[in-house]
Amino acid sequence: MGRELNNTMTKDTLPLRRIDHVRFFVGNARQSAYFYRNAFGFDVVAYAGLETRQKYEAGYVLRQGHITFVLVSALSWKHPDSQRLIQHGDGVQDIALDVEDVTYSYKEAVRRGAEGVSPPQALEDEFGVYECATIRTYGDTTHTFINRDRYKGIFAPGYKPMDPARYSPSTFHNVGLKAIDHIVGNVEEGKMNEWVKFYQDVLGFHQLVHFDDKDISTEYSALMSKVVENGTGRIKFPINEPAKAKRRSQIDEFLQFYGGPGVQHIAMATDNIIETVGAMYKNDVSFLRVPRSYYDLLPARVGPIKEDIDVLADLGILVDRDDEGYMLQIFTKPVADRPTLFFEVIQRRGSRSFGKGNFKALFEAIEREQAVRGTL
Repeated sequence: MGRELNNTMTKDTLPLRRIDHVRFFVGNARQSAYFYRNAFGFDVVAYAGLETRQKYEAGYVLRQGHITFVLVSALSWKHPDSQRLIQHGDGVQDIALDVEDVTYSYKEAVRRGAEGVSPPQALEDEFGVYECATIRTYGDTTHTFINRDRYKGIFAPGYKPMDPARYSPSTFHNVGLKAIDHIVGNVEEGKMNEWVKFYQDVLGFHQLVHFDDKDISTEYSALMSKVVENGTGRIKFPINEPAKAKRRSQIDEFLQFYGGPGVQHIAMATDNIIETVGAMYKNDVSFLRVPRSYYDLLPARVGPIKEDIDVLADLGILVDRDDEGYMLQIFTKPVADRPTLFFEVIQRRGSRSFGKGNFKALFEAIEREQAVRGTL
């Protein structure tokens, strides 16, 4: 059964400060930037490409609150990652972690068993020194250790502030997203514990909570999940794997269409989920919906809350409570043609949990989408 939150804090043996940015590898970075700007309310702040003397890829840096997304696409079939689009489609390539010492973090991670991808390097331009090094995690997803303490540029060498002629800031509409709450990875059946151990042994994370197939199941499908976090609690990575069931779970569907393990969704925090989700609906973002009966049962299940339940029902926002408070959450539909990457919007009112009470309603909503796609 699902265990309660583990409050035992382990020593943060690799001092990871925060998630620096998430790098997406996409088919057309310019068009993807337009989508995240106009649908999710990000500001496009920097660009790298042919005009900035970058010959092999184009990149757009998007920011909202403390969230930074970097959208990258190849400028030639010769790009070393061009084939990943055939395998994965658009998706998360790298979760970059801000660290105090790039060289120490990389060498220590490799010593503990991580596979090195790019050794430490210091990139310089007129704005200072940008340090980075990369290790591999599940599938071909990577973590890049970043230190920009000596770098004063807008993002990294090769990136320049966005030309207003390309993206005018006058029409930018922030929707109130503040920070990344957690990033969820899907791995193959039987591999969840292996990757939990990786984060524990290599990066000094500890297990926060565990959900088994009795917690996350419906009549047809099931999955298991463990959540790991770093010593400060600022970085949280749930890891999912499929469980035996009558039909194919959403994790199986993801693994099939993504072509292996990868990032399933990114949860983004807001201080006012009603305003944020309302603004995203106006921007034509599509969200999963649960039946109205969910809200008829909500007062008895979660007790008193500050929000108007009718408003939550109109927007499709879910609510769950634990011993420390309650939380509100909603999930987008997949943001590309493949049923892979999607996003969560979350507001925490004391709760540190991940919405266990919503799992059944949520996964039944996902199964309805799978049935429409013919992949259940």
